[in-house]
Amino acid sequence: MYIDAKDEQRLAQKIKLLPRTLMLVSSILLTIGIAALYSAAGGKISPWALRHIYTIVIISPILILLVLIDLSLIYKFSYHFYIICIFLLIVAEVAGHKAMGAQRWLRIGAFTLQPSEICKIGLILALSRYFHNLHSSQLDKITSLVIPSILILLPSVLVLKQPNLGTAIILLWSGICIFFLAGFSLRYFIVSGLLTLAAAPFAWSFLHDYQKRRIMTFLNPESDPLGAGYNIMQSKIAIGSGGIVGKGFISGSQSQLSFLPEKQTDFIFTVLAEEWGFVGVTLCLLLYALLLASLYNIALTSQNHFGRLVAAGSAGMVFIHIFINIAMISGLLPVVGIPLPLLSYGGSNLLAMLLMFAIVANVAVHRKLIN
Repeated sequence: MYIDAKDEQRLAQKIKLLPRTLMLVSSILLTIGIAALYSAAGGKISPWALRHIYTIVIISPILILLVLIDLSLIYKFSYHFYIICIFLLIVAEVAGHKAMGAQRWLRIGAFTLQPSEICKIGLILALSRYFHNLHSSQLDKITSLVIPSILILLPSVLVLKQPNLGTAIILLWSGICIFFLAGFSLRYFIVSGLLTLAAAPFAWSFLHDYQKRRIMTFLNPESDPLGAGYNIMQSKIAIGSGGIVGKGFISGSQSQLSFLPEKQTDFIFTVLAEEWGFVGVTLCLLLYALLLASLYNIALTSQNHFGRLVAAGSAGMVFIHIFINIAMISGLLPVVGIPLPLLSYGGSNLLAMLLMFAIVANVAVHRKLIN
């Protein structure tokens, strides 16, 4: 295929504008994730670390394309992508694959997709496009809340029905972040917060039994040490036993002797804490802080409202993943099943994170949006 001098120059300019910090830090975290999954499997690359690598390799061509295409195309098809996400959530509800008491997955050939993970991107894109077209003078009007509220509540309700409380919380939080970034008055958030607190006692009756057990276990883990409280108690033991420098790679007793359940997914950070101790945990948290700083920097340097909201909304979504996961494994929050970005095993979450970072990288490369 013939490429003229203008195309070469344009491509060189895009490569020059690539967000190197975002790419470098995410690559380091992916490497740490692969190493942690290798250790969690007892020093074996299969199954978790190998599938992590497969996902990265398979999705790489799409990521490159997503970074280099014009941002205006992503803007143009934002609503289309959101509608596809909602359609997939409905299909999962009607004919999805059941596992662990939930119906969240779709089988696509040899692959299994969790639509709720991809819907996180769809929601951020749809809200960003909506607010991009909304004049600042319209933000004080209550009618301006109707459409974006529907955009948030529709996937959140569908995800809650699966049931998947953790992902529903992520969707709601991401929506709230973009509402705040769009410039809505603080009074809306205060009123919404008060209404949420008032409704909390009534929400208890709508929770599933296992969700109620998780909350009660959070309040008193020792009440059922061999049942609902087992995971969090083992997690605390593993974190505490790591000490300052940890027990060493593939040397954690709780993870290697299988005392720690779900060590490859929600509790992967516990594996790191046990093996690398306080030093390793601190370095990992610093990498996450650098990742978030990179995302916010891209938002600040973007010259269009759509790009700013996409980048900052993505940063908010990554932050709440990190915060809930680490607070959860430390016993500071109830266990809700939130994976740790780039580290936890799970193809759908990894796919969603990589796609989202590629879109944010696109925002950095194309700082201006041509409608």
